[in-house]
Amino acid sequence: MSFAPPRLRLLGLSTVLAAALPLAACAGDGTSAPRTDTPEVPVEQLYSGALTQLDRGNWVPCAQAFDEVERQHPYSVWARRAILMSAFCYYQANKYSEAILAADRFITLHPGNKDAPYAYYLKAVSLYEQIVDVGRDQRRTEQAMAALGDLIRRFPQTDYARDARLKLDLTRDHLAGKEMSIGRYYLKRGEQLAAISRFRTVIEKYQTTSHVPEALHRLVEAYLSLGVVKEAQTAAAVLGHNYPGSEWYEDSFTLMAENGHETPRSVAQAPAALPAAAPAPAAPAPEKLVLPPQAVPEDVAKPQEAAMPETPPEEKSAESKSEEESGGWFDWF
Repeated sequence: MSFAPPRLRLLGLSTVLAAALPLAACAGDGTSAPRTDTPEVPVEQLYSGALTQLDRGNWVPCAQAFDEVERQHPYSVWARRAILMSAFCYYQANKYSEAILAADRFITLHPGNKDAPYAYYLKAVSLYEQIVDVGRDQRRTEQAMAALGDLIRRFPQTDYARDARLKLDLTRDHLAGKEMSIGRYYLKRGEQLAAISRFRTVIEKYQTTSHVPEALHRLVEAYLSLGVVKEAQTAAAVLGHNYPGSEWYEDSFTLMAENGHETPRSVAQAPAALPAAAPAPAAPAPEKLVLPPQAVPEDVAKPQEAAMPETPPEEKSAESKSEEESGGWFDWF
């Protein structure tokens, strides 16, 4: 009788086990418990729950509830309402990134809707309220300026555009302040050419801001430091013509006199005129938007009275559907 060596017996046993494991795994798949899906909740119940959170001022749960309306019932007329309500609730909760995403989603899905201006406005204001001081990166400021400009260009006659114009002026003033801060830093270090570049940016790109008089004065300083008298006289003349009573012109006039140079005071001698500068903005934090009274349709104004329309949206006529799509449920102006 011959026996296989122990090493060969172990090898054979491991081979059998390796072949049996996949079979056991397949058998286990058949006996595993089925996955439980989230039960679908009627849309009126979801929307009513979201409105309850809205009345209580629970902004994040409210936004999440409106998101659930869109997730479970994406093709209902309630989903369109829920997207914009979600953006508003995230904005109120200072969740600006989520508010911007929701507003962008509404703009993408319903670009021609009557409430599209409000979505553009929510996006622009969410960016505007993230503006930081001039000592930090101004990427959000530039994005806010682009969004405000887009709103004004698309919907120039709306109340949103009127408010956006004011915010756009403040945003430009903020960016000009950033350039001035960098220019002063270079001028203090004796890097006049770099400073001149920053001050000229303020004069050429942000002519209507409150920083232009100082930028012209700093140009006079920088040019005199370099010995470029003619350019210094030109900057002082433009300053005197546009801001004759400002303290910056008086300082420039004194500086030119101390260096033995004259500054033309008459308007005829001034080479160019700039647009009138905007007054220095007082920039307190803007007030939060107030939810318009007609933001929620009357049939769902109270959570306990919430109910779906008598005729399901799918059974509406083509004419009524077009009216629903073009109608504005944020039409409070």
